[in-house]
Amino acid sequence: MQNDKQLIPHLFRTEYSKITAVLCKLFGIAHIELAEDIASDTFMQATETWGLKGLPENPTAWLYTVSKNKAKDYLKRNTLFTQKITRAIQNDQNEWYELEVDLSSKNINDSQLQMMFAICHPCISAEAQIGLSLRILCGFGIEEIADAFLTNKETINKRLFRAKEKLRTEEVKIEFPKIKEISKRLDAVLITLYLLFNEGYYSLSKNTILRKDLCLEAMRLNYLLVANPNTNLPPVNALLALMCFHASRFEARTDQHGEPVLYDDQDVNLWNQELIAKGEFYLNEAASGNSLSKYHLEAAIAYWHTKKNNTPEKWESILQLYNKLLIIEYSPMAALNRTYALARARDKADAIIEAEKLNLSGNHLYFSLLGYLYTGANNIKALENYRIALKIAKSDADKASIKKQLERILANK
Repeated sequence: MQNDKQLIPHLFRTEYSKITAVLCKLFGIAHIELAEDIASDTFMQATETWGLKGLPENPTAWLYTVSKNKAKDYLKRNTLFTQKITRAIQNDQNEWYELEVDLSSKNINDSQLQMMFAICHPCISAEAQIGLSLRILCGFGIEEIADAFLTNKETINKRLFRAKEKLRTEEVKIEFPKIKEISKRLDAVLITLYLLFNEGYYSLSKNTILRKDLCLEAMRLNYLLVANPNTNLPPVNALLALMCFHASRFEARTDQHGEPVLYDDQDVNLWNQELIAKGEFYLNEAASGNSLSKYHLEAAIAYWHTKKNNTPEKWESILQLYNKLLIIEYSPMAALNRTYALARARDKADAIIEAEKLNLSGNHLYFSLLGYLYTGANNIKALENYRIALKIAKSDADKASIKKQLERILANK
């Protein structure tokens, strides 16, 4: 029964965006809201019907059939599309409403790929591109997007509304961009997929550390880019390598209670060697050309984390990669992770000095790191930092992990 309750949210995450992309391509970007409404109505009907009659034999096929019928019913009842659609089939106007709603696998892939680039059009801001992509292509809720941007729902709603209006007034077409425009539009697409994966891999907005469905959706969309010869470029491969390396440790990152397992405590036997091999393949593919993106560096860091032996050479390599990453694109989290690598490659004393310079006072991970660094050298300070981390941590899983570290220190007193 629990699986039945989880199925519709899972299908909404994986199928809503596919249905919306196909209908958007059919209707035109000016009618994004209509495509969203039909997709949403389909899932509302699924909730009601399946609740009464039980699950259909093929839930995904059911969703596709219902969404097709809803689209055709709309076309029958409304004249909104008369100018757009009858122009193409004016020789047979009596059957214009039988326009094919193609939800084949190929058309879904093509529509989503084309939709990625339509949404990431330079006429709207980078933030709007990412937010709209998360909503239309990935099925994110408004609250989740607000969490990703660390803002509120009202701001996101306004931003998405303005973005849709701009795409409408600019008459942006849902089509694959010209070769020379791809590189300009690709950055926003990759940032969107990167954010999506991170939202799944480590979510601050829910009481969970790992949401595999989001990670797998990000990987699926990334595969679309790799599968197309025009977008099979080094940074695309590097990002997919990064995702594969992280995903390879899915099963080891949380315990049976859903609580996080620290890297050193992970059971390496649970690491997925097939995904590690795929990551290595895509990282090698990313090595062509002369460009070095943040995805290359982060993928290389993730690669070293799939190596079981904790040698000084391993952590020195990770440290040097973080040094390069911070030059390309500084972020507080990358700086924080660098101090951990510094402690493992050299010593905790140097890492404490570097960590305290960061002064990330609102971040529980910062105080958790200080707790780790002080453990053994000054357990009083270690306890003090872990207690601050416990106080400001948001998720139950994070709090449980911090409590374990406190108990370890107290047990060794």
